[in-house]
Amino acid sequence: MSKLLFATLITAVVLTSTQHPSPTYAGTCASKCGSPPLQFTPGKHIRLEVINSTPRLIKLEKIRGTNAITLQPGQKLQLDQGDGTEPNVSLVFWDDTGLSLQAIVSKPNFATLRVELRPTWRFPGDRSVDILDDGRVNVF
Repeated sequence: MSKLLFATLITAVVLTSTQHPSPTYAGTCASKCGSPPLQFTPGKHIRLEVINSTPRLIKLEKIRGTNAITLQPGQKLQLDQGDGTEPNVSLVFWDDTGLSLQAIVSKPNFATLRVELRPTWRFPGDRSVDILDDGRVNVF
């Protein structure tokens, strides 16, 4: 009896799944793709704009370019990257109290990368923004 019930159940599942395919299998990602990743033209001049949107002091350092810089709450800082994306540009940031940060990146114009640092409850949070030599932007 249980084999007959099992066979009937399997048959019913197979028949209903093939006769009514799910609409998620067809179509494009036009409504669910998300925003395209940020990218800059390789070798072009880039301006980094960093905004501290936290109530605390933030430290940041552009690897191969600056010593640690303290950013006051609400302060905005501009760092020019004269040689563009070559070699890779890395901006490391942290909160001395150990609280997590979130980096919101945007491209307000063709040559500016805006990095807004906000507090977050996510652990460990974001720690760096990298502009690769091919122009892609990654947040780690």
